[in-house]
Amino acid sequence: MKILYAIQGTGNGHISRAREIVPLLQQYGEVDLLVSGTQADVKLVQEVKYQLHGFSFVFGKKGGVDHYATWKTMNLPRFMKDMKTIPLRDYNLILNDFEPVTAWACRTQGIESVGLSHQASFQSRKVPKPKSIDWAQLVMKYYAPASHYVGFHFERYDDFIYTPVIRAEIRNMVVSNLGHYSVYLPAIDDKFLVPILKQVPQVRWEVFSKHTKISYTDGNVAVSPVNNELFNKSLASCEGLFTGGGFEGPAEALFLGKKLLVAPMKFQYEQQCNAFALKKFGLPVIWGSNRNWLPIIKNWVNNPQEHQFHFPDETAAVIDKVVKDFAR
Repeated sequence: MKILYAIQGTGNGHISRAREIVPLLQQYGEVDLLVSGTQADVKLVQEVKYQLHGFSFVFGKKGGVDHYATWKTMNLPRFMKDMKTIPLRDYNLILNDFEPVTAWACRTQGIESVGLSHQASFQSRKVPKPKSIDWAQLVMKYYAPASHYVGFHFERYDDFIYTPVIRAEIRNMVVSNLGHYSVYLPAIDDKFLVPILKQVPQVRWEVFSKHTKISYTDGNVAVSPVNNELFNKSLASCEGLFTGGGFEGPAEALFLGKKLLVAPMKFQYEQQCNAFALKKFGLPVIWGSNRNWLPIIKNWVNNPQEHQFHFPDETAAVIDKVVKDFAR
């Protein structure tokens, strides 16, 4: 059996999930990997056969997308050319983790594909979603369309939705609590964060920033460039994680039993939905409309987290079902 696994390269979540899924897929046949987008800080350990430009957003420094930088990366002629280069009919199964080139190539050629992603869960009306303008939902629906969907979310909201894929390196961590708080907010400049965090002096903050190339310490705030190994070490021993509204990062923190505070990116529909779902569990959220972050952060630090999450290790069973149900 030949399997094509197409992965979105924006952010770290898609790549992190793929690192767990690829070895499982390889038990069923030959797996070719395709990645489009260039905004991930972690890499696949397996060889990537197709590295495409794709369509991906660029993180800004003020809590949202850098629209100008994102626009400059868009290249529709290249997108169309890349769609024609993938030999889709060579594969018995095509899996897509929110990767648009392969998704649209399959759609235009009438070839079935399986959307295997967190975003796939949004096909269900049962998934919590805030009120939003119609175009945001349309982007989520048509950015990477598929024939079939298998989704992951914080809860099994529907029969095709499963709990998060938690990496083995996270599941096998030795967990402790040294009292510090880990921070990963890729769309926010550390120069904005540090003055705020210093106003909560009773705890140590360990900030991992995409916007610095050097490590430095300012008072009780330590800032480092993004490093997966160092971040995992910080996460394993922290009291809590302050992060964006992505999916895998919050899910891993919740699995480890850490307190969680999220600040979803402005105008990023998926992150707004994730934050909305977490809010329903009683977890704190800093929305784009919150001009004063300090009271929310202080309240989060000073109070325990009541809701506990259980994410069973069901990834192997999910992959087995996907292969048996959809391979041709």
